[in-house]
Amino acid sequence: MAPIPSKREKRLVGTSLKMYFDLPSTLRYIDAVSQLSSAADQANVDLFVIPDFVTLLPAKDKLQNTSIQLGAQDTYSEDKGAFTGEVSPLTLKQAGVSIVEIGHAERRILFRETDQDVAKKAAAVVRHGMVPLICIGEKSKSNIASQAVGIAVSECKPQITAALSQIPDGAEVILAYEPVWAIGAAEPAGADHVVTVTQNLRELVAGRKGRTRILYGGSAGPGTFDKLKDGVDGLFLGRFAHDIKNLETVIEEMSDGS
Repeated sequence: MAPIPSKREKRLVGTSLKMYFDLPSTLRYIDAVSQLSSAADQANVDLFVIPDFVTLLPAKDKLQNTSIQLGAQDTYSEDKGAFTGEVSPLTLKQAGVSIVEIGHAERRILFRETDQDVAKKAAAVVRHGMVPLICIGEKSKSNIASQAVGIAVSECKPQITAALSQIPDGAEVILAYEPVWAIGAAEPAGADHVVTVTQNLRELVAGRKGRTRILYGGSAGPGTFDKLKDGVDGLFLGRFAHDIKNLETVIEEMSDGS
């Protein structure tokens, strides 16, 4: 297992709204998130928010005087062409997007996306100067701790290596570790499991020149980060962050002074 670096990367937290909100409620939420910019700055934490495609442009305007990074929930791998219904990475860059979420378990399951599809999207994101947020995670679960870690690492490794093989070694990358069985669950995966798995995954990217940060997602919320900070650089929040007070609490808990 890779040793924990003495100098850790800047902490990072964010949320994807998926398709939970409509247009007015999304914009109200972005307004609320924008008010957390100074709290994130004081905590020395990078903060991002990922709304739906339709609200990217108004969200950009609402966040323009903040340090909050705007993300997109997906992209296509080509810049232009006859790809009805897809969204170009070029357009996302022009819309002010800096982080693009790709490879979420829901996309892999519902839309049959493969590791190769995700790798092509990662290349497209980096080509346009944005950061790929690559979701990884194991489908299988074991109640035997050592076996569970081995399963997780073996299932995550090809997801990571496929994506990294298509982008420059110096490109910045975010890996969001979300055990598929923990997404939408009442509780996050066990802390020992997450820390051990992410420390093993860190070994896979230890030699990269580019900045690589590892987040934990999957029912993460207040109180989660302190248990996981020996393995991860931050959190990728789901429905817990719909309550803006929860997001504010997580930012405070993640202050680099803690």
